[in-house]
Amino acid sequence: MPSIYLADFPEPDRIDGAPHPRETAQLFGHRSAQEEYLASYTSGRAHHAWLITGPQGIGKATLAWKIARFLLATPPDDGGMFAPPPPQNLDVPHDHPVSRRLRALSEPGIFLLRRGLNQTETALSQIISVDDVREMKEYFQHKTTEDTRRVCIIDAADDLNPNAANALLKLLEEPPAGVTFLLLSHAPFRLLPTIRSRCRELRLSPLAPQDLSDALTAAGGTVDPADRTALAELAGGSVGEAFRLTNADGLELYARLIATFATLPRLDRPRALALTEIGQGRANAPRFDLILTLLDLFLARLARAGSIGRTPPEAAKGEAALIARLSPTPQAARQWADLAQSLGNRARRGKAVNLDPAALLMDMVLKIDETAGALLAQR
Repeated sequence: MPSIYLADFPEPDRIDGAPHPRETAQLFGHRSAQEEYLASYTSGRAHHAWLITGPQGIGKATLAWKIARFLLATPPDDGGMFAPPPPQNLDVPHDHPVSRRLRALSEPGIFLLRRGLNQTETALSQIISVDDVREMKEYFQHKTTEDTRRVCIIDAADDLNPNAANALLKLLEEPPAGVTFLLLSHAPFRLLPTIRSRCRELRLSPLAPQDLSDALTAAGGTVDPADRTALAELAGGSVGEAFRLTNADGLELYARLIATFATLPRLDRPRALALTEIGQGRANAPRFDLILTLLDLFLARLARAGSIGRTPPEAAKGEAALIARLSPTPQAARQWADLAQSLGNRARRGKAVNLDPAALLMDMVLKIDETAGALLAQR
């Protein structure tokens, strides 16, 4: 199976520590999207290009590989009296020859378009280049019989640079015979409008707590049943983000964050200092990034609760009462949203100049404390 050569580098479309989507036997959730694709297929008028959209990590790639397995393993209906009955779902046995070849990246009927190596082959490229698209085009120009199906998975279309996007557009406008394109996008509004217009969209929603828990368990993670709601809230229904949170003790970190802010605007400085020192040192860079993410998430939950007048399901003990106290009105919500933007810019600048992580985090915590004091003083 053609694929961008990655040598000993990690696959850009694989979550660290989790199975690749082509190796994932079961897709949790997204029943309506599966039914929509199957209905299009059984109608005999399946579109040649599909844009699978939704937040990162919710199962878009797993769905794309499931559709690819289905298309390559299901014989075309020739309309004869001995034709098989229409398929009732997209399932293909795990031990089917196509399933085995896809897992081994040896299936000739599929082309995986993803980020490859940079020009010096010293690191992964940050984009999908026009040369990558040209390689795909040359592959699909090989002669094939009319009833041979082929599939191209583009993971992700967001990574296409402008020249690559224009080259792909030409293929979508004049598609090779028998080829189905499956484009994945976390931010479809950033794609060329002409690419979006050539595709039929399958829009996926964040996973519900039970589906998220089941998907995470199937991927090798572990979830305490009591933590399902909290994990779904913090991960935004994303298996990828849930995997990151569970591997890095994200739920415990968020609980410490809420406990630290519980007395705002009278900040417990010793507790805040202990929290901010967690991300200190190069070895703790992932935890530093996670704390930044959790801080941003907390501010976003404050802003959303104030704007809609309702607290979200609690992701840590005491969070609901804290949010209700700090963001009771749309006016407070706007201030928290403004602070989130300001602190996000501050964090990016601090990381760019290698500011001490503990000092950067403490500065952000103090800004949150200051804003809480100003809001409560206005009442």
